[in-house]
Amino acid sequence: MNQFRNIDLNLLVYLDALLRERNVTRAAEQLNITQPAMSNGLKRLRTLLNDPILVRTSEGMMPTERALEMQAQVRHILYSVEEVIQPSRTFIAADSDRVFRIMVSDYAASTLMSPLLGALREQAPNVTIDLMTPSDVSFHDVENGKVDIAINRFDELPQSFHQKLLWKDDFACLLHKEHPLIDNYTLEEYLKAGHSWVSKTGFGVGIGMDPNDVQKLGWVDEALNRLGHQRRIKVFTRNYHVAMYLAKEGLVATLPRRAANLYQDSPDLVLRTPPFTIPPIELKMIWSPLLQHDDGHRWFRQLIADVAAA
Repeated sequence: MNQFRNIDLNLLVYLDALLRERNVTRAAEQLNITQPAMSNGLKRLRTLLNDPILVRTSEGMMPTERALEMQAQVRHILYSVEEVIQPSRTFIAADSDRVFRIMVSDYAASTLMSPLLGALREQAPNVTIDLMTPSDVSFHDVENGKVDIAINRFDELPQSFHQKLLWKDDFACLLHKEHPLIDNYTLEEYLKAGHSWVSKTGFGVGIGMDPNDVQKLGWVDEALNRLGHQRRIKVFTRNYHVAMYLAKEGLVATLPRRAANLYQDSPDLVLRTPPFTIPPIELKMIWSPLLQHDDGHRWFRQLIADVAAA
């Protein structure tokens, strides 16, 4: 117990930042302290733990084995402290002028945001939504509570995040009403046609696509690959509305059905079920443990879930 009394608990905050950023300068910026202060904190941590914590390698600063073993425990301790000291305030949606920051994919923005804004007009007319794209934020931003919620299709997630499935969606094809595929709608003719590709999952800045790298092309092309086929992709885009517009120009757009349904009343376009089976996708909402017990955040999460269910 006497040893515990001599520990500065701020060192756990420093340790958490250092293990996430793996860089003294970035860790200092993240905590809004000077680099010398962070360097001094690292020195004290090394003395306290009798471990170098971070070591320089050819790939940059890397955590030691002991530091990696401690990382999850340190995060859990800090989350617990945050919950204990967070002030308890009753959230009244009708009176709130809070700003909620959401990282939302183009697909989710197109299909979910309009009904969500309608619900906000009724229940919380002074609440503001700040929409961000997957390229704007990182997992760290969500983990630290800088972004309230991220809504997207995620391949992998840190175990510390809370998550909720909003919906599952199958696929549909958008074609121009005079596309020759309509009169002979077979898999063989589908493969002969020109296609647009659209997808953006997870976080971070996107990179250029390789038409032959099936593993990175996503659900549609993986489903075709399992059948031993490959489609002719003429345009790669990260925007669903661009893909829908290109359907009017003659390219086939194979999209999640909720996105395709936005154009079902277009006089120039026709919707068809794909001529092969594509596994459904899952749209998820994720958030930081730091916000799990916040009254306003809890209300906002439930509102999103209700809108998605409706």
